[in-house]
Amino acid sequence: MTTKPRVRVKAATAPVTLPSAVRDPSRTGSKFLRDGRSAVFDLRPAALRDSREEIRVAWKRAAGLALDLIQNSGQLRGAADQVIADTVGSELVLNPQPDLSGLGYSDDEKAEFVATIKRRWKRYAWNPRECDQRGKFTLPQMIDIALRWDMAYGEAVGVMSYMTRAQRRQYGITAGTKVCMMPPPMLVQDTSEMEGIYQGVIHDPNGRPVAYRFREKETGLYVKRDYRAYDGNGRQVVMHVFDPMDATDVRGISRIAPAFRQYIQREILVDTTIQTAILQTVFAATLTSPTPSKDAFEAIETLDDDLGSDFKDYFQSALDRAAESEIRISGDPRVSHLAPGEDLKILSTGTPGPQFVPVSAELSRDMARAIGITYGGMTMNHTGATYSSVRMENSSVWPVVVRRRERIAAPPNQAVYENWLDEEIGEGRIPFKGGYAAFAANRDRVTWALWQGPAKPSADDLKSGKASTERLLNGTSDLDIECAELGVDADEVFERRLRWHRRYVAAGMPSPFVPRNNGKSDLAETEEPPAKREDA
Repeated sequence: MTTKPRVRVKAATAPVTLPSAVRDPSRTGSKFLRDGRSAVFDLRPAALRDSREEIRVAWKRAAGLALDLIQNSGQLRGAADQVIADTVGSELVLNPQPDLSGLGYSDDEKAEFVATIKRRWKRYAWNPRECDQRGKFTLPQMIDIALRWDMAYGEAVGVMSYMTRAQRRQYGITAGTKVCMMPPPMLVQDTSEMEGIYQGVIHDPNGRPVAYRFREKETGLYVKRDYRAYDGNGRQVVMHVFDPMDATDVRGISRIAPAFRQYIQREILVDTTIQTAILQTVFAATLTSPTPSKDAFEAIETLDDDLGSDFKDYFQSALDRAAESEIRISGDPRVSHLAPGEDLKILSTGTPGPQFVPVSAELSRDMARAIGITYGGMTMNHTGATYSSVRMENSSVWPVVVRRRERIAAPPNQAVYENWLDEEIGEGRIPFKGGYAAFAANRDRVTWALWQGPAKPSADDLKSGKASTERLLNGTSDLDIECAELGVDADEVFERRLRWHRRYVAAGMPSPFVPRNNGKSDLAETEEPPAKREDA
């Protein structure tokens, strides 16, 4: 039998002190949100919740605050107008892009089809009686409303409807396709997982919207009514556009919600600064006088009668002279002779201090960034701006403007255009090869269109023009791209240039559309050059 050797362990004579990082494993290593000695992360608690649930909880509060700020702030109202001007200008110009391949259209027939659509669309979109269910607003005005709603509510909602022939005869109008813009608060906040409804939007099992529930006023009472998202033929009925934060979002939230705190802080800063400046202005004049106080007079009375009497007579004469003078600081300021020994000082106000401008500017930049406009467009303050800074500012915000145009402004236009063109072809006002059946079978291909907004802002038109010419000459661009940068339709530009060129030629005048440096005559080739006529 073998025995294991014994191991004798000697006890430590002194405790071993480990580093603090070893004693506290939670403070070791490299990881996200590792706090420091200041414990800044502990001062800002945060909870993780579903995005659409966050929006549902905060929607009414955010909408109320946004409306209050916009309605009581000239700066925010101006910012909303700036958003509209940057995004759509006077209107979004329709540029139809129908795919007519395989439908028997030649290039000339396609061009004529597109030209007919443009002519009829202009007359429809700019006639309130034709496009608006209420008969009050043009389609560009309704898009303006949608952009303002996007800023205040974070979404825009509208309902498409159709007037019968009898109803149209009553109003003396042609088109039956109508748009009714619905304020987002009319879209209810009802939420029920059992019914598949979330914030007023009813979904199918696949999560697709099938209906919208609105709260409408009828004969003095509020009733809830459901509108289908699409009709039986696949035409869109409810227009609902918003900028989602998460894939599960159902509704939008005010675009300026992330900047509420900064704007209110700036409002408090400005109000406090103004009030302080007013108080300092009122009390900026000080009068220094050697005239003794009540305690001094009581001390004089304790002196000998003769000495006290002399002091009293002296001060009495000084007060009499002071009574004859006058100091008035008001709307009618007046300063007369002062009493002996008195000194009037006018002090300067110390408000606003040197820190006011940078703090106010930083808060305004935060708000401008949330809205999606430039700091100069938000505040109309261009102090210290240079060509390079303005160019960089415009270049950074322009993709935001284009994105807002494509995400918020263009979808309502496209929805109205698709339903309108469906009606125009269905009722024979715009001819289509194969009739309405051929169009219905290819509706998505035929109704495809682009929407062009205003030109990209430029700090120097001459430099921008030279850059555009260089891109065309080196082959990195084309007329469609360059005309889109200017906010115009390339096809319309060509037609106008051709019409005016022919008119100049017919009048025997040099055409401004013929290059002057190629040695050719500005007149038509069928005419004899001026040099030959002189030789003859």
